[in-house]
Amino acid sequence: MTPPSPPDRTLAGIGFMLVAMFAFSLNDVMGKWLVATYGVAQLLLIRSFAGALMLAPAVYRTGWRVVAFPERPWLHFLRAFCSTAEVAFFYWAVIYLPLANAVAFYLAGPIFVTLMAVLFLKEQVGWRRWTAVSLGFVGVLIAVNPTGDGMGWPALIALAGTILFAALNILTRKLAGTNEVTLVSWQVASALLFGLVVAPFRWVPPSLFDFLALMLLGIVANLAHMGVNRALRYAPAAVVVPYQYTLIVWAVLLGWLFFGDWPALHVFVGSAIIVAAGLYIFLREQVRAREKARAEA
Repeated sequence: MTPPSPPDRTLAGIGFMLVAMFAFSLNDVMGKWLVATYGVAQLLLIRSFAGALMLAPAVYRTGWRVVAFPERPWLHFLRAFCSTAEVAFFYWAVIYLPLANAVAFYLAGPIFVTLMAVLFLKEQVGWRRWTAVSLGFVGVLIAVNPTGDGMGWPALIALAGTILFAALNILTRKLAGTNEVTLVSWQVASALLFGLVVAPFRWVPPSLFDFLALMLLGIVANLAHMGVNRALRYAPAAVVVPYQYTLIVWAVLLGWLFFGDWPALHVFVGSAIIVAAGLYIFLREQVRAREKARAEA
């Protein structure tokens, strides 16, 4: 059993997670603002270029052969594809949707991860988690509002991105134990390649200010990921991961502040159900992990 973290380290872990979620939210705001002028591929190209520059020292220390020639390369390729596609779908969705709507759909990721874990990882899921999954789907349906004006192709784009995000998580589990620099490098390289191929078809020459803002997207995203990793290093996942759901709070506030978007009541209700279901699934997984560890001991 993992010993509890000292209170100061636990508080530091919570602080890192909260700051990381705020950074992700700022990244979403900047992305929504920039994608109104520049295509998704161009945004990914410049964003990934900045990410590659930040990643270069880590690749040098790890060794480029380790990064370029990992075991099970086809799994790395599939994971990198899902990573690039889900980011592209998110930025595509926020062109048309309020930030809170798009983030609400992405918060349903744990629900799809649970389903995929049963299908592809052959994990056993008890009736409690199945109940949470069912309630989560109810939350998604409420947020999408299929009988009203909420169900359109922008909502379907966001849902497709959520499914790709869940697939990314499943593939990350399959590649557990792989060097983290390798995983991130393949993600960055995939987005960079996608941008290089697609961006020239709709290239808008950016001003210096916009170019720096596009570069900042990659820097802020990397810093946010580093914050999440540091939070998990300082405190147990069961303590800090629930704070990831502050994303929806920031999405509502920043979406209203910068774009004048205020979600409809059904989005609030659906989001609350999705968050509750996701938290239960996560906490139940923690309980099962502890039970398994005790049984093995």
